[in-house]
Amino acid sequence: MMSVRACILGCSGTRLTESELSFFRDCNPFGFILFSRNFGSRDDVRRLTERLRATVGRSVPVLVDQEGGRVQRGRGEGWSNWQPPLEQCDRLQPDQSVRAMWLRYRIISSELLSVGIDANCVPVADIATDHTHPVLYNRCYGRSAELVSRNARAVADGCLDAGVLPVLKHIPGHGRPHGDSHTELPFTDTEKPVLAESDFLPFRSLRDLPMGMAAHVVFGSIDSKHTASQSRIVIDVIRNEIEFDGLLMTDDISMSALTGTMRQRCRKSLDAGCDLVLHCNGDLAEMVELAEEAGSLEGIAERRAKTALDAKKKTAGVDQRSLELEYERLVGKWMN
Repeated sequence: MMSVRACILGCSGTRLTESELSFFRDCNPFGFILFSRNFGSRDDVRRLTERLRATVGRSVPVLVDQEGGRVQRGRGEGWSNWQPPLEQCDRLQPDQSVRAMWLRYRIISSELLSVGIDANCVPVADIATDHTHPVLYNRCYGRSAELVSRNARAVADGCLDAGVLPVLKHIPGHGRPHGDSHTELPFTDTEKPVLAESDFLPFRSLRDLPMGMAAHVVFGSIDSKHTASQSRIVIDVIRNEIEFDGLLMTDDISMSALTGTMRQRCRKSLDAGCDLVLHCNGDLAEMVELAEEAGSLEGIAERRAKTALDAKKKTAGVDQRSLELEYERLVGKWMN
């Protein structure tokens, strides 16, 4: 059997091109990730996920960022539309918020599974602060480690209870550093003891989750030269202090926060201790370069990958409408 490549890749549109088909067949990545450019009708998405799996000949995980609010790849007919997470959480008492978040992501997960998507890049366990960049702020679940931890656990449980794998992000914390890693490299010089008693706590409380995403953030008091996703020192903190032993992928390696070629970015991330490299923009030339460098998923990374996939539950059907009605009683009118 062909070895699995240590990467997760995107594709360019709602259908695979012949070049993509040939490349994905030969590359055999660990998984795929979809973006708004890949969403046509629900039938289009279902056909695409089926084709991706058929191309590599196995039940490969297909990921998406379906947070609700601004970050929501599936929109329009057949998809529920959501207010930003922080706006929802701010309106509710803590216990209500926990239930609402479970309901929200249980509903989202059912919608994703119906089109063949079985992994969602949530929960966002970053703490909202006065310094949090607007691109992230209203995607957070609260302004304290305790509240974020409780809400993030509910999000993860909502996914897992539906049979969808959650991806914990952005480890070890993106709330305090200011900057949008899509376009620049966020930085914080906050001392490590402060980080350990605040930003890192939600991730430590969720350290049992099957998969996580390392942040493109520089923690100057820990490693001033490397972003967390390319820092052996920070990833040592993730593994040994936060104690996250799940499958660790980079955030999107094509983001402008990083420098160097795709080959260089990939090598730095894997050498630092990430298990997988995530590439999202669908650029075939970049993916070819990255895949050549990524190599096979093996050793402890292969063990983590198997453990992560084994965490996906087989669940019975659920009365979706009853979940929607309960959510509406808690939150109010929520669908357009």
